[in-house]
Amino acid sequence: MASLDSVLAVILGGGRGARLFPLTKQRSKPAVPIAGKYRLIDIPISNCINSGIYRINVLTQFNSVSLNRHITRTYNFDHFHPGWVQILAAEQTIDFNDWYQGSADAIRKQLFEIKVSRATHVLILAGDHLYRMDYAKMFEQHIASQANITVGVTPVAFQDAGRFGILKSDSSHRIIEFAEKPKDPAYQRSLISIDNPEKPLLGSMGIYLFDMETLSEMIQGTAYDDFGSQVIPAALKTHRVFGYQFDGYWEDIGTIRTFYETNLALTSPNPPFDFFDQERPIYTNSRYLPGTIVENSHLENVLMAEGCCIRNAEIRRSVIGLRSQVRCGVKIIDSVVMGADYYENPCWQDCDDHDDKAQIGIGANSHIEGAIIDKNARVGKNVVIRPFPRGTEIDRNDWSVKDGIVVVPKNGVIPSGTIIAP
Repeated sequence: MASLDSVLAVILGGGRGARLFPLTKQRSKPAVPIAGKYRLIDIPISNCINSGIYRINVLTQFNSVSLNRHITRTYNFDHFHPGWVQILAAEQTIDFNDWYQGSADAIRKQLFEIKVSRATHVLILAGDHLYRMDYAKMFEQHIASQANITVGVTPVAFQDAGRFGILKSDSSHRIIEFAEKPKDPAYQRSLISIDNPEKPLLGSMGIYLFDMETLSEMIQGTAYDDFGSQVIPAALKTHRVFGYQFDGYWEDIGTIRTFYETNLALTSPNPPFDFFDQERPIYTNSRYLPGTIVENSHLENVLMAEGCCIRNAEIRRSVIGLRSQVRCGVKIIDSVVMGADYYENPCWQDCDDHDDKAQIGIGANSHIEGAIIDKNARVGKNVVIRPFPRGTEIDRNDWSVKDGIVVVPKNGVIPSGTIIAP
């Protein structure tokens, strides 16, 4: 009888993350910080641990140094536990001498290492989604239905069908048809799978559970590079492919806009995703930081991490990350401030300080609105940042505008007195 001990999780973390640039300028997409103190890779790894899956491979490729460092520092099982989180980096070999060409190609090039685990099943996950899911239930359905492949699916509305691979299933949950981002309304209606007036379609979540034998058959000796658009459609003709319906919160953090809006949604009194779950926590690197200090400030719907110093400031509907320093007279609205990797100066700085050199954090009397301020950024005094109309795209050396959102990249410097506004 197959058990979760026979499942190997493989998390895909090798893409360029071009749609999240400049947040991916110096890091891989799964290493992008979220919710003030976590990284995107923490989500699938935590889901695995909470589901009872303790053997995890993470495939990396671009800008992987910070991701590797985070995983190495965070996920260490003791000698009495059979689990591990192992990094498999893209490399040149006798058989393969180029980069990963897609999700299926990445698995193909690491298939030998995957088989060495002697796993009977392989759970393939993306490294850039926000959700909390019990993979054990998906595995139970996979075994009960005698499936060769099980695909995680989520209900989708007609207006969102153009963003997903849509899978049509029968009454037994077996997948019988696949459509890649269908836009024709008549065709969309032919793909209805569930009795849900608001969301009658099933979209692929990019989560795949394979029997090891089936995985080898579908990618070894083939030219398939992608699971969603190539492997799964081909498998419908030759294998038993089923859908596992997930009805909880799930968000693909694939663009600057979704990253920004997902973070801000976490600041609401009743957020769509709850990090406060004692039974199924999201794990991350243990940092020995002091509690945040807030002096004479107004905070409204703020998600704030530890180790921050906030003085005489106004912050509304914003995420304030680790070690953030927000100085006197600052106003932050609808923004994501990722904080810093280290302290450059003492926590408190005199509000009357006349040094105009930009320091890590937000300088005195600055107004930040509709922005993402990446780690270790230096925003000087009296800086004004305001959002641009949606769809606006601007690229500068020390700041960018992506879909109307101003982004100051990691280690970016915004001199005192700068105005970034439409």
